[in-house]
Amino acid sequence: MVGQAETGSGKTLAFCLPILDMVKPDNGLQVLILTPTRELCIQVTNVFKDFGKNLGIKAIDIYGGVNIEPQIRNITNSNIIVATPGRLLDHMSRKTIDLKNIRFLVLDETDKMLEMGFIEDVEKIIFNLPRDRQTLMFSATISEDVYKIARKHLKNPLMFRTKPVVDTDKLNQKYYDIYNQNDKFSLLVHLLKNSTPSLAIVFCATRKETDIVAKNLRRQGINASEIHGGMNQNKRLKSLDSLKRQKTDVLVATDVAARGLDIKDVSHVYNYDVPKTPKEYIHRIGRTARAGKNGDAVTLLTSRDHDNFRRVQSDEKLRIEQANFPQFNKVPFFRGYNRSKKQYLRYS
Repeated sequence: MVGQAETGSGKTLAFCLPILDMVKPDNGLQVLILTPTRELCIQVTNVFKDFGKNLGIKAIDIYGGVNIEPQIRNITNSNIIVATPGRLLDHMSRKTIDLKNIRFLVLDETDKMLEMGFIEDVEKIIFNLPRDRQTLMFSATISEDVYKIARKHLKNPLMFRTKPVVDTDKLNQKYYDIYNQNDKFSLLVHLLKNSTPSLAIVFCATRKETDIVAKNLRRQGINASEIHGGMNQNKRLKSLDSLKRQKTDVLVATDVAARGLDIKDVSHVYNYDVPKTPKEYIHRIGRTARAGKNGDAVTLLTSRDHDNFRRVQSDEKLRIEQANFPQFNKVPFFRGYNRSKKQYLRYS
């Protein structure tokens, strides 16, 4: 089966509940779920744990960046494994996991897995699974590469698709055309302090920019944390958990947080750096206006962002309105620290 639905529509439960209904607690490992990121791996595992605990069904997550020994000990007692491809291959090479009785394979966020270059790893894993199994693929979008995987590994699959468009009734999309690049951060601070009643995610293009923006927000008294692929796993999970527990008001992130993660009560998404494609834009703004709630997607546009923004606007289904420029106080923005001069490098 191949399932496509917009982000926030409940794809995880769509495969979690039927699988739990068919898993037998005393029959060992029966289910394998592959996810592209460690954060999504943990999130999916928690869903299985929440719904499977009263059934005696055991689910564990296995992913890289952490000690492998506890995973090895837990595998033998598990019915469901949720894994990232790289760490699963590590276990397979060590012969610490036995996949011969897998009855269900789920590829979650399949297109993201392919975008991240996991296709060869996924192919190796599928090659080592029993042929007599059910394979399910889920994704927010279905690209031609996803169709190729489906044609190769699925037998006459059923296709389920929902509308692949942004719900304009729930999501308010707008952009600010900023003439002076130096005003960009000041405007963000103003909007976060005056127009953001709940949690917010601020998207940046690079890991370095993510760190810098988060540090500057904290200097302005905003309770912000950051998350990106350059951080170790413990720091990434700490930032994510802090936002979910509402100990943090703002998460500054690269696109690692744009796919699959279920963060409740995000009222605003800010594109501090404009994404390069409509697809990336849709995935980002899908972090808000989830599960029937309203949300705002705000893009901060400067001269260097115009090319990317034109590509985003090429999707005629998107309705991004220009917002009136508000009055706001200018605040400093520091790019880093010059050790030789013992002073901060001030950008604005």
